[in-house]
Amino acid sequence: MRATVAVSMVALAMAGAGALAGCSREAAAPTNQVVAAPSPAATAAANWAQFRNGFIEGWFKIDPANAVYQGRHDFDGQLPDWSAAGLKRQSDYLHQAIDRAKAFGDNGLSPQDKFERDYLIKVAEGKLFWLEDADQPHTNPAYYVGGGLDPNVYIARPYADAPTRMKALIAFLQRVPAAAQNIRANLKTPMPRSFVDYGVSGFQGFADYYVGDAKKAFADVKDPTLQAQLTDAATKASASMKELAGWVKSQQGTATDNFALGADRFQRMILATEGVDTPLDQLEAAGRADLKRNQDALAAACAIFAKGQTIPACIDKMGANKAPDGPVAEARRQIPMLRKFVVEHDLVSIPGTEEAKVEESPPYNRQNSAYIDPPGPFDKGIPSVYYISPPDPAWDKKTRDAFVPGKADLLFTSVHEVMPGHFVQFLHANRSPSLFGRLFVGYAFAEGWAHYMEETMWEAGLNQGDAETHVGQISNALLRDCRFLSAIGMHARGMTQAQSLTMFREQCYQDEGNSRQQAARGTYDPAYLNYTMGKLMIRKLRDDWTATRGGRKAWKAFHDQLLSYGGPPIPLLRQQMMGEPTARAVF
Repeated sequence: MRATVAVSMVALAMAGAGALAGCSREAAAPTNQVVAAPSPAATAAANWAQFRNGFIEGWFKIDPANAVYQGRHDFDGQLPDWSAAGLKRQSDYLHQAIDRAKAFGDNGLSPQDKFERDYLIKVAEGKLFWLEDADQPHTNPAYYVGGGLDPNVYIARPYADAPTRMKALIAFLQRVPAAAQNIRANLKTPMPRSFVDYGVSGFQGFADYYVGDAKKAFADVKDPTLQAQLTDAATKASASMKELAGWVKSQQGTATDNFALGADRFQRMILATEGVDTPLDQLEAAGRADLKRNQDALAAACAIFAKGQTIPACIDKMGANKAPDGPVAEARRQIPMLRKFVVEHDLVSIPGTEEAKVEESPPYNRQNSAYIDPPGPFDKGIPSVYYISPPDPAWDKKTRDAFVPGKADLLFTSVHEVMPGHFVQFLHANRSPSLFGRLFVGYAFAEGWAHYMEETMWEAGLNQGDAETHVGQISNALLRDCRFLSAIGMHARGMTQAQSLTMFREQCYQDEGNSRQQAARGTYDPAYLNYTMGKLMIRKLRDDWTATRGGRKAWKAFHDQLLSYGGPPIPLLRQQMMGEPTARAVF
């Protein structure tokens, strides 16, 4: 634990905001004019704003890939510094930011500033957990696969004309070989078996993407010089990723099953990243109760939808009702219907005119069945893209067929990813009054909201109580329940990956392919309990907040207010919305 740095507020603000401070000089006031001194509150607010903005600007320099993702295209083409010195600079920066933010105290800060201060501290603590306590740069390929190697922002987001984005992609690709060398130098061996598999898939996927779809995206640019530069950069970047994937694959012979964080570190993870201090036994009990609730609801729905049949047969019947033209086409039909339902039932505001496109996910990013790529707050007029993954061609035909979702299952994936899940949530986050809220949306907030809205849409009457629809909703809820219990089980209770797969199959009724993916994901993504954990905290907050505001009639007001904060840790959000003295997790 580092001691708090005790220095003056002005020095704090200027040191933190040096990257943003301008060089303009105001004209001196006439000597005969009396100029009122700013109030202490105004001074504190100005100092906090400078510090906060300086932290953001400094963080963008440390993580330029995140800056680009947020729409700051003055950072185009850059990658994080993953050298040993670069990782140390990142650690030092976060420790210093926490110390300086804490030094502000409460004196003179408005409630909004205090909230942002606590929000900033928690974001920095969460980043430090992954960087230092979990030591992901040295242990987990996922740190890099999801940490900046994806150039999709230059390809899928039309934020500028094609030649401009092509130049950014070239600059990006030119930096990849050095990044690959740092990654290889950082990763310690032996690695867990699932980490090896994930690293091979991710790095080889990038190798193929750089010389494949990434190049094809700019084939129409009629500039021979740029085309030659792109070919050269893509070829070298691809070769470096292919070499890295080959090295990771060579670790298969010594791979282990030692992926678990351990109970103590898992407990530290949820506290550092989400502000949840609930003991694991109590947390696990909440997850098992939600699993039982959803299993009972599934049995009741199946008694109507597939009377006399087993639960697995009921799930299979729901899954067999697939769109003949595939899930991408079906999702494109679902989204307008879902938007109409949200508006007619007054569930949440849908700000702006942005749209969500639906596409098949690229080969390098198919570790999950579906996800959305929303534009950042600095990008304007850019569509979100909802990606749906096809089955792995290496699987047998039965497993591939089962992986393609039925219409009712897909419906709630579309609710989760688009309407009114992530897409609507990011429309609000990008318009949050808090700059910090616009940029730092937490895992449990984002996934908790999207998962919470699946059940909320059903409760509001989606498809008028249709039993098949309900089976689809519960199937998605059970998936998240098993993620919750698998994360705790594998990282704190000694559960094996094989036992996790069995749990997904037998207790949450997931198909074989999805169960394989989910059990593997839990090893390298221990925080995927955040779907259910976030949902449970939001549901409890909704019940408590609306209890004195009209119940169901206050849902829209609750949703709009909740989303206005951006994406803070939910205990901190609860403190704000309920006026409680401390931030706490309530389930």
